Amino acid sequence: MAICKRRRKTMAYKITDDCIMCGSCEPECPVEAISEGEEKYVINQDICTDCGSCADVCPTDACVPDE
Repeated sequence: MAICKRRRKTMAYKITDDCIMCGSCEPECPVEAISEGEEKYVINQDICTDCGSCADVCPTDACVPDE
């Protein structure tokens, strides 16, 4: 009988409406999960590795863990 092991998914970050489109987060992402959206930057949660680099540089604290 096979045992199925679940991989623990890291909690990706998201960008809230507090984003001022300054662009400081995009170059900080080591996996290029951040891109410019229409009204704010967006994070591809399938790629995000939960490193927090975006949150470290965001001047408005718009990058937060997606709970």
